[in-house]
Amino acid sequence: MAGDQKIAPRQGVLRRKPIVSHEEAGGLERSIGLWQLTAIGIGAIIGAGIFSLAGTVANGVAGPAVSISFIIAGVASACAALSYAEFGGLIPAAGSAYTYGYAVLGELVGWLIGWDLLLEYTAIVAVVAIGISGYFSFLLNDFGAHLPVWMLGAPGTGSGHKVDLFALILCLLIAVLLNRGIRSSARAESVLVVVKVAIVIAVVVVGAFYIKGGNLHPYFPYGFGGAVTGAATVFFAVFGYDAMSTAAEESKDATRILPKAIMLSLAISMVLYLLACTVLTGMQKYDKISKTSGFATAFKSVGLDRFADVVAIGAIIGILTVLFGFMLGASRVFFAISRDGLLPGWFAKTNRFHAPHRPTWIIGVVSAAIAGFVPIGDAAELTNIGILLAFIVVSAAVIVLHYRSPDLPRTFKTPGMPVTPLIGIAFSIWLISKLEPVTWLRFVVWALLGIIIYAFYGYKHSKVGEGVAVQTEDG
Repeated sequence: MAGDQKIAPRQGVLRRKPIVSHEEAGGLERSIGLWQLTAIGIGAIIGAGIFSLAGTVANGVAGPAVSISFIIAGVASACAALSYAEFGGLIPAAGSAYTYGYAVLGELVGWLIGWDLLLEYTAIVAVVAIGISGYFSFLLNDFGAHLPVWMLGAPGTGSGHKVDLFALILCLLIAVLLNRGIRSSARAESVLVVVKVAIVIAVVVVGAFYIKGGNLHPYFPYGFGGAVTGAATVFFAVFGYDAMSTAAEESKDATRILPKAIMLSLAISMVLYLLACTVLTGMQKYDKISKTSGFATAFKSVGLDRFADVVAIGAIIGILTVLFGFMLGASRVFFAISRDGLLPGWFAKTNRFHAPHRPTWIIGVVSAAIAGFVPIGDAAELTNIGILLAFIVVSAAVIVLHYRSPDLPRTFKTPGMPVTPLIGIAFSIWLISKLEPVTWLRFVVWALLGIIIYAFYGYKHSKVGEGVAVQTEDG
């Protein structure tokens, strides 16, 4: 059992956590390698993007140019990913954007980003669980099995709906899996990702035989502007690597493999996205593609009904791995904030599997409640803005750190400084400007609550403020 590492006490809301201290952070088990970490990244990225968003954007926004939408979003996301990769190699600790912001831009900035990510990640888990529940119900109905109406959705989503029981239970089951420790849970995630990727490849290969050139014309039915608008929508399908980076402290040789895992997961996901979108819009005319189950209906349209069921199963597995990735991210951010003293240290204890079980159960229960009793539209409005703000903070922080501490031992350097992170910042600001006013309102309310908690608890109990760099006690 390790003790606390003492540093000089620091004052003010912009006090920073020494970067060197993150190397010594403890409490979590470093047990996962490059490919397991990459699988977590792919699992968090690929899901709704292929099985839902592709059809939504193709029909009514971009047409066959949905592939261009993914390219634009991928390039913009890569600008932020490169910044994450540099920090991942430099600060291999739990917390992702929270930890990076704390170390470079100060405690208050780190706290606000971490506090917001707790809400964002938890809401994403709930939204994803609701999405899986919809596919599950579709699949059961296709096989002639009909569930009781009361358990098919949250109140207000349909006649007789009382609770989305499957979504609720799913959130709790993922919490159970994560509390078994990163070694076993990452192994299960890797298996699911392999199955998911195999199904996506099968979709591409089988679907390629049914591509009709005429379906791809006109390629830009809504103009190039439609492809750009589509990029704003699909962008939210290409940022899962930020949740994966929260597992840095559980990675073996993290300074070396985390940057590789970030870039590998994004590159592999983008290739699969582009292939899948090309097949989808080639199989069926863009204005006929289903906005909710694009691939399943596309295969049914060519007479492959049973293969459509395979696609539905792939969608369930694919979206399930996204749920895993973001609950992992939420629990690790919660753990890191608590270990730093900004929330009670009681939450920073780990169980016998070296998992932060208390944060995981809280995230699991809260996400289950949202998934079970809140309509998907309302839950979705809680997402997006926090992720974009995290991108801005990480991209800005990497620029600041390059000029403040150019000689730090980096295992990966963001290329094209400072242009690359500035592109990431600009694209994130543009996307934030497209968000609905209600999203801003809920963000402001949550941020004000966070400021109150920080003022009355976090500032007074900060480990950095007390002269303690990290808390490394298991319990």
